[in-house]
Amino acid sequence: MNQIVVITGASSGFGALTARALARTGQTVYAGMRETGGRNAPAVRAAADYSTEHGVDLRAIELDVNSQDSVDAAIARIEADNGRIDVLIHNAGHMVVGPTEAFTPEQLAELYDVNVLSTQRVNRAVLPGMRARGAGLVVWVSSSSVKGGTPPYLAPYFAAKAGMDSLAVSYAGELARWGVETSIVVPGSFTSGTNHFAHSGRPADAAVEAAYETRYAGLMGQVAEKLAALAPADADASMVSDEIARIVSLPAGERPFRVHIDPANDGSEEVSDVADRVRREFLTRVDLADLLTIAR
Repeated sequence: MNQIVVITGASSGFGALTARALARTGQTVYAGMRETGGRNAPAVRAAADYSTEHGVDLRAIELDVNSQDSVDAAIARIEADNGRIDVLIHNAGHMVVGPTEAFTPEQLAELYDVNVLSTQRVNRAVLPGMRARGAGLVVWVSSSSVKGGTPPYLAPYFAAKAGMDSLAVSYAGELARWGVETSIVVPGSFTSGTNHFAHSGRPADAAVEAAYETRYAGLMGQVAEKLAALAPADADASMVSDEIARIVSLPAGERPFRVHIDPANDGSEEVSDVADRVRREFLTRVDLADLLTIAR
C-alpha cells in the first residue's frame, strides 16, 4: 500500500538515503529540507532527477525544523495534497565536536533546538491528523551514543540525542491508544556516507579549546580514526536507510519498538535491551501494559 511519508533533514546523509530507499518501495516521500532555493537547491534537483530516473515519487519540500511557521506550512501543504500523512521520520540533526567546556550555553541550546525541540514542532503539526485517523507511524533516528560507549569531545551532541531518545520513549506510550506506532532506529558511528563529521560545528570559546589541546592534543582525530577502524569493511550508511524502509513497509502493529544498526557494536544494543525490558515490566506492573502495543 502506498504511504505518504515525511522525513526531516533529507538533503544529505541518512535522510537523503532513506528518502530514496522509501521511494523505491513505492511510497510517496516528501524529503524535508531548508533553504531549498539556496544552498540546498542542488539537493532539490538531485531528488527530482532521482524521481524521474527511477520512476518513483520523491518530492523535496521546504521544511526548516527550527521554524514552526515553516513546519506548519509544509505539513499543511502535504495534507492538502494527499489528505493524510502516514509516516513521520525524525531525522534532522546536527553534530558538534570539541571539549565540552569550550561550547557556550547558547551553542548547547542551539544544538538542543535542532536535535530535540525540532521534533516537537513537527509532532505538533503532524500528530493531530494521525490521532484523528487512529493510525500512523513515527520513526525516530536516535544514536548508539545514547546508551553505548561514548568517546569524549562529542558530549553536547550525545546529550541532545539522549534527550530526543527519551522523548521518543515517552511519546510511544502516549500515542499507543491513538493507534499511532513508534519505532526508534539506533545507528552506530558511520564515519562515511553521512555529513555528520564533515559538517560538525566547533566550540565558540577558542581559548578554552586551545587550553584543552595542551592535554588532549589531536584527540578528535584519534577518536575518528579509531571509530573508522572499528567499523567492518562492508559497513555502509545505506544499512540504516534500508532498515528504515523495511520497518515502514511492515504491517501496522508489527514494527519493532527499537532496532540497532551498529557495525562497530559499541554496547548500545545490550544496554537498550535491559532498559526497554525494564520499561515493559514497569508498565505491566502499573497496569499499563496496553501502552506497549498500538490500539486497533
